[in-house]
Amino acid sequence: MAMTRTPVRRVLDYTVLSVLAFVFALPALYLFLGSLKPSDEVLNGLSGFLPTHLSFDNYTAVLDSLSSDSTGYFWQFMGVSVLLSFVVVTGGLIVNSMAAYGLTRLKWRGQNAVFTLVLLLMLIPFESVAVPLFYMFNGQRNTLFVQGLPFVANAFAIYQFHTFFKKIPPSIEEAARLDGAGPWRTFFAIIVPMSRPVFASVAILTFLIQWGSFLWPVLMVSDPSVRPLPLEMSVFQGQQPPDWGQILAFGVLLVLPVLIVFAFFQRWFVEGVASSAVKG
Repeated sequence: MAMTRTPVRRVLDYTVLSVLAFVFALPALYLFLGSLKPSDEVLNGLSGFLPTHLSFDNYTAVLDSLSSDSTGYFWQFMGVSVLLSFVVVTGGLIVNSMAAYGLTRLKWRGQNAVFTLVLLLMLIPFESVAVPLFYMFNGQRNTLFVQGLPFVANAFAIYQFHTFFKKIPPSIEEAARLDGAGPWRTFFAIIVPMSRPVFASVAILTFLIQWGSFLWPVLMVSDPSVRPLPLEMSVFQGQQPPDWGQILAFGVLLVLPVLIVFAFFQRWFVEGVASSAVKG
């Protein structure tokens, strides 16, 4: 029999959760308030949370300082990151979901061995293969191709899709097969619409990883015309003397697309989390 929480326990739970949420939100609040302050008032400890002398001058200064051929253009850096993220997320959803479906539903020789290999690939950190990849793709440096292609296929995304597809009753596909639907039609017309929560989860996680990618661009990109936004932020931050108000403003501009993507997929993402919690 399920236990019901008392009003006091419910109030206590919400109080603890609210305090934790506030603590985790403090760095983001500091980032936003600091981006609206003069540089000499940013690094002032706890007084940095005081909403004084606020303006959007730092944002204007960032955009103005990155608006020439010598410095590069902010919107060009943003466009490179958006394009790469779109290609990696979209390509990853297609490739990884189809791979997972083949590993989950289709029966073929070596299936278990391939899935075991996928699990092993999840244990290998990217840093350990970055140098070999650098030599493999050295001829493709300073291209959009080399920044996106190696990250379309993702072992963890395949595992996420595989886990979700296993929970779908096989009877649904058997009914589709009796109606004359083949594997391709079954996948795209039935499985994909039923799997929006996992597609949203994978899209968000893939976007976060690709949007914040730094090590690989450092190794492969030296041409400002194909420089993604995180790499440009490191260049911007290295200018002397550092203007911390502008640096934090740059950070806010870097974070905004992440919030937009999460807001877009939020409903399906929450459905997926809730569904996993109930089934677990």
